[in-house]
Amino acid sequence: MIESLLVANRGEIACRVFRTCRERGIATVTVHSDADAEALHVREADAAVRLPGAAPADTYLRGDLIVKAALAAGADAVHPGYGFLSENAEFARAVLDAGLVWVGPPPGAIEAMASKTRAKELMAAAGVPLLAPVDPAGAVGADLPLLLKAAAGGGGRGMRIVRELALLEEELKAASAEAASAFGDGEVFAEPYMERGRHVEVQILADAHGTVWALGTRDCSLQRRHQKVIEESPAPGLPDELRAVLREAAVAAARAVDYRGAGTVEFLLSPEGRPYFLEMNTRLQVEHPVTEEVFGLDLVALQLAVAEGAALPAEPPAAHGHAVEARLYAEDPAAGWAPQTGRLHALEVPGQASAQVPAQVPGRMAGQASGQASGLVPVAASAPRLRVDTGYTHGDTIGVHYDAMLAKVIVWAPTRAEALRALRHTLRRARVHGPGTNRELLVRTLGHPDVIDGRCDTGFYERHLDALTAPVPGERHAAVAAALADAAARTTGDTLPARLGGWRNMAAPAQRKTYGEHEVRYRATRDGFVVEGDDGDEVRAVAVSPHRVSLEIGGVVRHFDVRTYGDEVHVDSATGAYRLIARPRFSETGHRTPPGSLLAPMPGTVVRLAAGLAEGARVTAGQPLIWLEAMKMEHRVTAPASGTLTALHAAPGRQVEVGALLAVVTDTDAQDVQDAQEESSE
Repeated sequence: MIESLLVANRGEIACRVFRTCRERGIATVTVHSDADAEALHVREADAAVRLPGAAPADTYLRGDLIVKAALAAGADAVHPGYGFLSENAEFARAVLDAGLVWVGPPPGAIEAMASKTRAKELMAAAGVPLLAPVDPAGAVGADLPLLLKAAAGGGGRGMRIVRELALLEEELKAASAEAASAFGDGEVFAEPYMERGRHVEVQILADAHGTVWALGTRDCSLQRRHQKVIEESPAPGLPDELRAVLREAAVAAARAVDYRGAGTVEFLLSPEGRPYFLEMNTRLQVEHPVTEEVFGLDLVALQLAVAEGAALPAEPPAAHGHAVEARLYAEDPAAGWAPQTGRLHALEVPGQASAQVPAQVPGRMAGQASGQASGLVPVAASAPRLRVDTGYTHGDTIGVHYDAMLAKVIVWAPTRAEALRALRHTLRRARVHGPGTNRELLVRTLGHPDVIDGRCDTGFYERHLDALTAPVPGERHAAVAAALADAAARTTGDTLPARLGGWRNMAAPAQRKTYGEHEVRYRATRDGFVVEGDDGDEVRAVAVSPHRVSLEIGGVVRHFDVRTYGDEVHVDSATGAYRLIARPRFSETGHRTPPGSLLAPMPGTVVRLAAGLAEGARVTAGQPLIWLEAMKMEHRVTAPASGTLTALHAAPGRQVEVGALLAVVTDTDAQDVQDAQEESSE
């Protein structure tokens, strides 16, 4: 019996495993980097062990330190979560060699499937259809587009699409460097990239007694940078014959390596519906909650039961209804999905008692020590139910070292249409204050006709990103609400009503407040606030308080909730959420960056420079010059124009903050004009 469990991971998945441990009476141990010293998973664990440093290579990828931590804390088992060392056979062996229980598949199974190249060989021998690999050294134009993939790990890291042969060498280096940083293994391979393919996978669960469950299908086609954004179960629109083929192939893959525990077999479906084996993930998946919701299971509890030697029932429970999961990321989709950092002021999802720990879902089945399922209650046709899995809560800081996911928001409903609508409504009403997020993208995605009709493929965001990231309508009205709420707070305080008193007969002067590009003019009168200027023709202040403003806009009254954190203002309404930055009343004078400056688009670490890059070098517009690593992903900083590199402040290994000056490119034409002027003045 497992009495104390160390989770060799961080964030959301560590908190998720801890919840099941609490329900089963298992003590919890966590590890943490210096950057995570105050993280939620550290606060929730019964015991915590420090891993000195911040970079994954120094902390969460140090299997030797994690095994020592487990022994020092008295844990008798280790759960790897996902990512980091979860698919590292040597780590699994080290855990077992230390006399600890490994909550995962046998090291041999991990080894067989951890290398995607080896896994494909095994599947080919089993008759599973595959995409033929391509040797990058011999690739020709007819092989394009190519998909580069890390042989180890997952999560979209170490993956690149190559559409031009001239870029192949550069992208190979980038993919290899990213894979090495994320997984400690820089091996990369290439295969044909299928346009408009669907990403469909099968959840498996196997015990040591010969039973293998195939728990339905999941559709994970909605991806950005090859990392999943929205997942659902079951995969929509698949004929029964194809579902059977996928289940049989997944079970065959598990039996081929004597698999035990939870895992996932991933397939790519061609536009014609033909399946191709992609890989087998020998771990729990990020998207496992949608399977749990549909089958009424706790997969973590079943992982623990299998690790204790329990036998699964011969058949899994029946599936009911539909579940959809959206990953809420701290990122800016309109800026190349650039990760965002800073303090998370609020994370509140309506209908969820606490956004810190996922609520117990009625009807869940947890595996017992005997392996027999208990507490299985058929999911009734009822109202949608909500679940939030997260590793953050208000007041936490989102840093640069790890994944940008804030939370997973999951909705189960009797039908797919109800689940999509309920999740969209929930995300729209959520209060997420702090760094920018992809929340609006998620809301728009869930309402897109292709998504509603189940016509999604892996290229969805490439085709629709501009429309999905267009400015949210109504920001001007949000700025008006913010300005009036600020005025009410300064006039009446946070607890008094917004009605003003003590008026003299003379009219009060008009006040101005600017948020971004929106200047709001208003006047305080005996009867309240009056909006002036162009806004005054269609906007009337109905009720104003420091945190809530009601405006009549074009004859319709709308309500705005306002929260201020220094110069950052968040305005939430039924029509959208807005993050505004208050501008100072007077323009500040001071240092201005020179034209042609390359500024860091995010906090991160400079990992490499373009070959031969030095002051005086000639560069061309759009040429990649500097690579930054943030949240385990590489981001390129390109030349803003053709010209001469006149300053270079970036160096490999240097950590930079957002907006830091990395280099300066002086435009060629501008430089020639300046030189001519200097010569004529002589």
